[in-house]
Amino acid sequence: MVAPVARRPLVVGNWKMNGSRAGNAALLAALKSEVGDTADVAVCVPAPYLGEVGAALAGSAIRWGAQDCSAHASGAFTGEISAAMLAEFGCSYVIVGHSERRAMHGEGDHLVADKAAAALDSGLVPIVCVGETLAEREAGKTHAVVARQLAAAIDVLGERMSSVVVAYEPVWAIGTGKTASPEEAQAVHAHLRATLVAAASSGADNRILYGGSVKADNAAQLFAQADIDGGLIGGASLKAADFGAICRAAR
Repeated sequence: MVAPVARRPLVVGNWKMNGSRAGNAALLAALKSEVGDTADVAVCVPAPYLGEVGAALAGSAIRWGAQDCSAHASGAFTGEISAAMLAEFGCSYVIVGHSERRAMHGEGDHLVADKAAAALDSGLVPIVCVGETLAEREAGKTHAVVARQLAAAIDVLGERMSSVVVAYEPVWAIGTGKTASPEEAQAVHAHLRATLVAAASSGADNRILYGGSVKADNAAQLFAQADIDGGLIGGASLKAADFGAICRAAR
């Protein structure tokens, strides 16, 4: 059993492909007054907005990041964005391996691990996403699936895994309104942490986030679980009051 460790909560908003220049400015202005100081907070935004978001959040406690990066440092990779480019825009975090990237763009476990390595090489904190589909869950394969996804990152990163944030996002709960119960989510988070500890990756210190229809009214119960260290928030991060309430629930 992993001994309790004091890990500062982290709440990250994933805007996905949403936003506008005017709308972003209003949202960020409101967020700065809504977000408390009980957790680390960041927003991962579409790449074209990184400069303006960084300028809007400069001097605040809210960090910013991107939703993906290339596994390559540079070269003939049209449409790709390197981790070094993101670092130049002041990003602190980058999401890799989100289920939408895995499903829609065919990204496999090892590519996700290589992207995480590229992020670390450029001084970014990768948020490595893992999660099972409904079919995999119903087949009783949840633990095997997330352990396989995590193992690829552990194999590539080795000791550097201690610098990674892991996000458990059950695919069946993303954008569906369905949420794993706090107990169900905790069971998977505990399994992920045990996997990290077994790999000698300082898993007791890794922050593991939950994502999947987290809302203001269920955040506190989820975040109260021993191995849930915050959330990766989708739709609710686009509403300042809702995102602020979720951030304040992380303590």
